[in-house]
Amino acid sequence: MAEKESWLARQRRQRPWLDHLVRAYEAFTERNGNHYAAAITYFSVLSLFPMVMIAFAVVGFVVAGDPVQLENLKESITTAVPPGLEQMVNDIVDGAIESRGAVGVIGLLTAAYSGLGWMSNLRDALTAQWGIEHKEVPFLKKSASDLLSLLGLGLALAISFGLTAAGSGLGSLLLDWMGLDDDAWAVFLLRVATIALALAANWVVFIWVISRLPREKVSARSAVRGAIGAAIGFEILKQLATVFLASVTTSPTGVLFGPIIGLLVFANLVSRFLLFITAWTATAKENLHAAAPEPPPPAVIRPVLEVRSGPRARDAAGLLGAGALLGLLWGRRSRSR
Repeated sequence: MAEKESWLARQRRQRPWLDHLVRAYEAFTERNGNHYAAAITYFSVLSLFPMVMIAFAVVGFVVAGDPVQLENLKESITTAVPPGLEQMVNDIVDGAIESRGAVGVIGLLTAAYSGLGWMSNLRDALTAQWGIEHKEVPFLKKSASDLLSLLGLGLALAISFGLTAAGSGLGSLLLDWMGLDDDAWAVFLLRVATIALALAANWVVFIWVISRLPREKVSARSAVRGAIGAAIGFEILKQLATVFLASVTTSPTGVLFGPIIGLLVFANLVSRFLLFITAWTATAKENLHAAAPEPPPPAVIRPVLEVRSGPRARDAAGLLGAGALLGLLWGRRSRSR
């Protein structure tokens, strides 16, 4: 009796898009997508601190010779921290400015370490989601490749965000020039145009990320549809992060811990989403390769050597039968003579 088809199997057979989603989820989990996303999140948060150190060093060099700017900086920082921490924050700012050179060097070294770790885990994760076999690469060659990829991704993101910001600024200037900056419909259209420009820029970036960051390059054409989903999802996550930050920064505690928590959640969600989109792209029918047949098991030759002192019982019975038959034939021949 044939086994009854399950509801999920029937739905997958009738709806190809659902079957594709299930294949992508199975690939994502089997290829340790959650573990890779956790590693990427760790290095994303870790890279925050060297960036802050570098920012402090840069600001220190700028305001070191300008007491007015230094006091304005301290005032703006102390007003954002909870009451009672003003003096401690001022001491930290003074110490950072005094040792700005050492802070900058340490920040650069730590940023290089965390950045390479982030890129290495991201590339390994994307490679795994494509189902590509992991190959051992010499450390120096791998680090140099990761550094070039990190610089390339940074440049691509800078261009993407720059185009978005430039488009938004240019649109605001046009509205102001035409006297439409107070009209709700014009502001709404500008917002829609800014989001569309951001989606287009993110789409190009994600095509490069999905198809070129894996250790073994894949066709960019195969990443086009996945990059569209990644760009839309990334823009939605950005808008949610903006709403979250606006809601938690209304209190002193939220100002202190909200951005860190928001960055942690945002980095993890983006990492999971990007890896799932990559798995979805890799499990598309045009990217599925026929599995190679399993090789046959190795042949095992076991020679058997048997030593016997006499014929076996079966052989002896055969010889006796043959002798009796020959004797019978010989007797008949003798009588016929």
